[in-house]
Amino acid sequence: MKLKSIETFSTRYVGFVRITDETGATGWGQVSTYNSDISSQVLHRQVAPYSLGVEIDDLDDHLDLVFEREHKFPGSYLCRAMGGLDTAIWDLRGKLAGKPVAELLGGSAGTFPAYASSMKRDVTPRDEAERFKRLRQEFGFNAFKFRVGAEVGRGKDEWPGRTEEIIPLIRKELGPEAILLADANSCYGPVQAIEVGRIMEANGLSHYEEPCPYWELEQTRQVTEALDIDVTGGEQDWDLSIWRRMIEMRAVDIVQPDISYVGGISRTLRVARMAEKAGLPVTPHAANLSLVTLFTMHLLRAIPNAGKYLEFSIEEADYYPWQYGLYRNDPYKIVDGKATVTDEPGWGVEIEPEWLARSTYQISESE
Repeated sequence: MKLKSIETFSTRYVGFVRITDETGATGWGQVSTYNSDISSQVLHRQVAPYSLGVEIDDLDDHLDLVFEREHKFPGSYLCRAMGGLDTAIWDLRGKLAGKPVAELLGGSAGTFPAYASSMKRDVTPRDEAERFKRLRQEFGFNAFKFRVGAEVGRGKDEWPGRTEEIIPLIRKELGPEAILLADANSCYGPVQAIEVGRIMEANGLSHYEEPCPYWELEQTRQVTEALDIDVTGGEQDWDLSIWRRMIEMRAVDIVQPDISYVGGISRTLRVARMAEKAGLPVTPHAANLSLVTLFTMHLLRAIPNAGKYLEFSIEEADYYPWQYGLYRNDPYKIVDGKATVTDEPGWGVEIEPEWLARSTYQISESE
């Protein structure tokens, strides 16, 4: 495969990528959300020069080559940009083969259970419980994730007492059959994280996400070793050497790579294989309804160590206005608590032309 052009259509929050090969075939992907306009610029400046007009058969090797050529600029932005190229290539491959990406990865179309993932901390525990109950009635969710502590909060709560209130209240209101997860977003030091984890254990929670600053692997491991509840993390990590260390030291019980942050499907598969070798499940981070959730659906339908649930954002337009109006066909219908990967080729999604027309456009072409 040789690419003739790489195009980006971006806003601050979302950046779609379209590639065209030498035959005129096209594929769609996405750079990471958040500062997507910057990631798109990195794609054109630091990824496209190595990717146009050259044979790309071994995608893993090609992404490594880009990383090596840009060795003076390692970091999140380079990976966020590479993910745009990677995911567009997987879409193109799927379209050429007439298969969904999940099938190219060794899986198949079909359904996957989702958990209702709240992004809010400004919601009262009572309102959060009522929202979860409405969503269970409407969409059939039986698993729910809520927020504890303050985001990178240095041990502080969003407001005093919120965490101690929300954990038992959600359990009481949703009943013993509900699967409950909680996310601390790097709030606590180890001692406090363990104390909060004990409250979670007493209320039957099954998943405790990012209890300590994510870059402090030893702190997270202390929490993992002290608690029976599954401690999870990794959403922010893009460096494969950090992933290797995290898994080898068993800092977490469940790994959570974000496909868009780590650099695409191919690099996420490397993390998944490391985790499989260590006997750890993979429940990727997919905290919005850009294409990252669709990428994750295809991945989970294919890997042997997929976790139990797909993360599915429940935030509406008043909270995440930018994640709406992106598609002509809705890839995110939840029925009986499950999302569906269709048998359409590639990602099986069509980007909304009106959204594209409003975005900032850039193109890189081979000579």
